[in-house]
Amino acid sequence: MIKIDIPAPNVTITERQQSANDNEPKIKPIHGFIDFHQIPRDKGGIFMFYNIHDELLFVGKARKLRQRIKKHFEDTVSPIKHHRDEVYKIEVCVVDDPMEREIYETYIINTQHSKYNIDKVFFK
Repeated sequence: MIKIDIPAPNVTITERQQSANDNEPKIKPIHGFIDFHQIPRDKGGIFMFYNIHDELLFVGKARKLRQRIKKHFEDTVSPIKHHRDEVYKIEVCVVDDPMEREIYETYIINTQHSKYNIDKVFFK
């Protein structure tokens, strides 16, 4: 069996409310998330959505991480469109090489049995 080391997340954000006494400007939440600014805008990589029980819901890859992740919460064709409210935590790993992104995505989907991925699934 091939052993692939999954990279450690570069960024992890969770649902949170903005405190009234925060010195940061008021941020409009997107499905409970207000920290999208922490996700790199022009970097490629993989991302994982988890629920509050740390169950892997979805794995994806992107050339531009922030844009793609936000799109999952906005568009009507996302595989998680009916499950957006389940997402509690987002982990992001910056991976520059497109081939490596593809390998990591497929590997994570199949070894960690993501709940809502429908493509690249070999474990069902």
